[in-house]
Amino acid sequence: MKPLAEQEIRTAFVNCTKGEAKRLTVPRDLAEQCWDDLDFLGWRDPQAPDRAYLVTELDGRPVGVQLRSSGVSSWQMRRSMCSVCVTTHTGGVSLMVAPRSGKAGQQGNSVGVYMCSDLACSLYVRGKKDAGIGARLHESLTLEEKVQRTVANLAAFIAKVTA
Repeated sequence: MKPLAEQEIRTAFVNCTKGEAKRLTVPRDLAEQCWDDLDFLGWRDPQAPDRAYLVTELDGRPVGVQLRSSGVSSWQMRRSMCSVCVTTHTGGVSLMVAPRSGKAGQQGNSVGVYMCSDLACSLYVRGKKDAGIGARLHESLTLEEKVQRTVANLAAFIAKVTA
């Protein structure tokens, strides 16, 4: 992923108003991000832990999605699999819900995806972050194929948000 500036991130959001995008908390460490290892930039809002954001590049332009997650429930302490990067976690996967863009979102329609709670899918796929024993299933796919699958899964989710 190419490095993004704060203004590029704010203008990339497809499922919130311009005012909401202007007010959202952007990570302060953009310059320190390992952009080459990221398929998307994902972060949680430190002032509202149930709120999360992700920005990725689709068709050569940045696309951002605001997300909400529920609090940790007892069922979430079981081993669950991220639908984006196919990493399993014990208590580390959350249902992330995104309002749909446009009129559908204004009417309250949303779509959800089970994702790594810390939004570090790119790092788990590349082995830069460890989710613990048994987190990565043995696969015959190459690293590049795993990255492509992660990008395709994320693109499919964003397509549902923007449909």
